[in-house]
Amino acid sequence: MMVQDATSASEVDYWTIEGMRSQQFSVGIFIFMMAGVLVFAAIIYRFMRGDGKGSKLKLGEKVMFIWIILGTTAAVIFGALQLLQGYLF
Repeated sequence: MMVQDATSASEVDYWTIEGMRSQQFSVGIFIFMMAGVLVFAAIIYRFMRGDGKGSKLKLGEKVMFIWIILGTTAAVIFGALQLLQGYLF
């Protein structure tokens, strides 16, 4: 005995990762992520610039900030690829 689902095939496709509404959500999330990354980058820049006396960064702090920036760049690249390709990596 076959049970038929109440939703049609077009409604199911609408909510898949390839569906248009899902794509709109993905674009919104990506824009929100980019805004967060820009705020984060501004905070890092202001902290690394350090205008006060004795604000020179030590070697370990510089390495830490480099890895944070590389991780943030990787997150943006993965987010953009997921948005463009339509599936998660």
